[in-house]
Amino acid sequence: MTGLSSSDRGILRRCAPEAEKAGRLHPEVLTLIYERQWFRMMVPRRYGGLALSLPEVVRLEEAISREDGSAGWTVTLCSGAGWFAGFFGDGAPAALFSDVELCIAGSGMAAGRADMVPGGYRISGKWGYASGAKHATAFTANCTVWSDGRQLLTEGGGPVMRPFLFLKEEVRVLDDWHAVGLVATGSHGFEVDGLEIPASREFEIAAAAATDDDPLYRYPFLPLAEATLAANCSGMVLHFMECCSDVFSERIGRGQLSDEASGEMLGMLEKARDDMAEKRREFYSALDLSWAAVGRGGLAAMGCGSHATVEPEAFLRVSRASHDLAAGARQWADLLYPYAGLGAARVDSEINRVWRDLHTAGQHPLLVFRRDGR
Repeated sequence: MTGLSSSDRGILRRCAPEAEKAGRLHPEVLTLIYERQWFRMMVPRRYGGLALSLPEVVRLEEAISREDGSAGWTVTLCSGAGWFAGFFGDGAPAALFSDVELCIAGSGMAAGRADMVPGGYRISGKWGYASGAKHATAFTANCTVWSDGRQLLTEGGGPVMRPFLFLKEEVRVLDDWHAVGLVATGSHGFEVDGLEIPASREFEIAAAAATDDDPLYRYPFLPLAEATLAANCSGMVLHFMECCSDVFSERIGRGQLSDEASGEMLGMLEKARDDMAEKRREFYSALDLSWAAVGRGGLAAMGCGSHATVEPEAFLRVSRASHDLAAGARQWADLLYPYAGLGAARVDSEINRVWRDLHTAGQHPLLVFRRDGR
């Protein structure tokens, strides 16, 4: 099942306030995630994962984020790391990927150093913002690669960077997530110091390096990441507009606003709904078309292998639509927020929590810097 039942929605929304107080996902929500295999929805079927199509993944992530931003964000980041299982070959930790409570947290920052040693690597580093760190059974992290005390360089002169997989017991989770929103994601940092791991824990994220035939692992990483993150912002702003509808109705019902003021509030909300509906249509149209191209084997034909220098328009369209969707969500939330009055400034209110979650999610660099220069 890839959709949300009324029971799923009820659990996610009911548990969100307590999860924020605890700074981690609520136990009921974790149980739901494990039962639905949401952390494993991008794990290959050979490990018992769901390996959903990307359009299914993105729609599900948006639906979860609409009920609770922290749950949606954690599912998105941890299931996204589960996608890496499709790039491991011989020596892959099959027992880890097959665990029904698999949760892989991690960081895309190249904040570690991996020194080559016989049979593997010795790694030290400190990484930030690993969403789901408190529930993680494994971590992934990027490192620069060194050999005999010298940093390896690419043909272009840049540092060679590789992602690596660490087991839960091999890392130290830091208590450093003190953000205004997405509090329950528990996006703490982590570190390792002189950790030696086998070479089989190194992997490469590229269509040409995929070890699974499913089209999911032939889809380019950047538009996949942008689309999944943008869907979270979309879900959160849909929730925010629901909150606005309730708050606006309550304020108008008190009879303390003029007809002109009431009309302005409701008119702004209607404009937000219409604009976001259009942005969502463009976003899903771009996503579905790009997925169809990958499913037809069009990825290789369009020159999007591991050494591609020109990205095909189908994926740039996904990138543009993702950025437009996320930017629209942030902008409309800010335009609508003042109309909600001082009650919306209460940190214990639902509308305030959703606003904070949305703006914290919108800080992710993949949703800020456009790749097409616009």
